Amino acid sequence: MNQKQTGLSHVDEATGTVAMVNVGHKPPLRRRAVASARVRMAPETARRLRDLPKGDALATAQLAGIMAAKRTGELIPLCHPLPLSVVEVRLTVVTDGVEIITVAETVAQTGVEMEALTAASVAALTVYDMAKAVDKGMVIEDVRLLEKTKEPIA
Repeated sequence: MNQKQTGLSHVDEATGTVAMVNVGHKPPLRRRAVASARVRMAPETARRLRDLPKGDALATAQLAGIMAAKRTGELIPLCHPLPLSVVEVRLTVVTDGVEIITVAETVAQTGVEMEALTAASVAALTVYDMAKAVDKGMVIEDVRLLEKTKEPIA
């Protein structure tokens, strides 16, 4: 399929149809992406996170983020499934919430930013799920890509 670019990588300008981007001609590179998210909550909720009845909320959210990164190609229709070499999910309780930083790495023909963003999003959703019984005013915010790199394979 020959795609004209509209600025949207998955949309054909002439027909408006969507398609997976052809990356077959690109060389595999070492790729890394770092993303973040934040769950804003009442300070009391942040203090109670580790004592919630469902168990260790932060460990659960960390595992959920890792699992989500591994399934990004199944969750987002036009993402290529990637062989991930590293997925890290770090959660830090701060005074008024939880800050989440994720890292995803691969050697592939396309970037890994969607995996890092998916990990951050699902980790934030899991924190929200774990704390929703005690805080109805939580907000998931600032989900964003912090860094994206690629380098030749040494």
